[in-house]
Amino acid sequence: MSATASEPAGRFRIRWSARLRLTLLYGALFLVSGATLLAVTYLLVVQSPASKGTRVTTVNASRNPAVQEIKSQISYVADRQRQEAQRTLLTRSGIALGVMTGVSGGLGWLMAGRVLRPVRVMTERARRISAHNLHERLAMPGPADDELKNLGDTFDGLLARLDAAFEAQRRFVANASHELRTPLTLHRTVIEVALSRPDTDGRALRAVCERALAIGEDQNRLIEALLTLASSQSGVFPREPLDLAEVVTDVLDTLAPTRPGHVRVDVALRPAPAEGNVPLLERLVTNLVGNAYRYTPPGGWIRVTSGPRDAGPVLRVVNSGPVVPREAIPLLYQPFQRLGHRSARADGHGLGLSIVAAVADAHRARIATEPGPEGGLDITVAFPRGPRAGDPPGTPG
Repeated sequence: MSATASEPAGRFRIRWSARLRLTLLYGALFLVSGATLLAVTYLLVVQSPASKGTRVTTVNASRNPAVQEIKSQISYVADRQRQEAQRTLLTRSGIALGVMTGVSGGLGWLMAGRVLRPVRVMTERARRISAHNLHERLAMPGPADDELKNLGDTFDGLLARLDAAFEAQRRFVANASHELRTPLTLHRTVIEVALSRPDTDGRALRAVCERALAIGEDQNRLIEALLTLASSQSGVFPREPLDLAEVVTDVLDTLAPTRPGHVRVDVALRPAPAEGNVPLLERLVTNLVGNAYRYTPPGGWIRVTSGPRDAGPVLRVVNSGPVVPREAIPLLYQPFQRLGHRSARADGHGLGLSIVAAVADAHRARIATEPGPEGGLDITVAFPRGPRAGDPPGTPG
């Protein structure tokens, strides 16, 4: 809506910009300081001995009336001149103060414009930056300790983080689209191949249905993993006091039927009070232990421990297996990233450890990952301290 729709036509509206406010501030400060200086100077002039009343003295004629008259006239003229001089001083000083106040206002306007010029440059450059050119930066010049340069550098850091987040989001969407399209394509291909054979019998159709059902279950696991990842990254979920050892025990009992018989599992759990969301923490433990099951070779071992530390409860999962290069460990926590060929593990989507990282970050937990002593990984998740026994509900750890 235009300004004329809400205001009378021709009405002048002052734009109270920062430059105008600084100019008025400079002018007001100069006017106050100048008026104070003028008042002090005027008082000093008035109180000086030269401005006191003029005394006329006569010698041997003090009783002569004519002399007394002349004496009174001289004193009167001198007082009038003194008062006129003081009035002239005050008037001309006031005029000079008004002129210099205007000059100082003009100089303040120019100085404010010069000081605020980097702000205008940052504003214009920031307006040109959008999601399509987040790689651009303000790149403000100036000394390192300049406040406006620090503001520009802070904004550049924010743009860098946004650029990385947008790039990660685009990469995640592309990978997720590819992962979702693959089972759909396979599902359709299996059905089309079965329907294209005229001699397909009931047994073949049953095998096709079982294959399609397995593909659907795999796709369902992928969607659940994506939903878990999204809910973890949002950070909005209910929290409650819990024992990390009990969560791990429940997960291990659930995974017991799928536990490989050729892998030794050592469990040493101690009470570890924490605070968080039970379903998300169960998913974290499930992904850690499931990942260890998946990549531990026959004859290998898995060690799961939990317990308290000074900083808070800790969960540790160590497994033997193929040697993982240390420089490749950060890639494992990226969505859809796997070591080796994509088809090496058909039962994984590369989301296990990325979900672990998202859940840990949502619970303000720290993850330390090292190559295992006999290959595999040594993963430690350190949580913040949960509420102690006897603490009222809602007491932070």
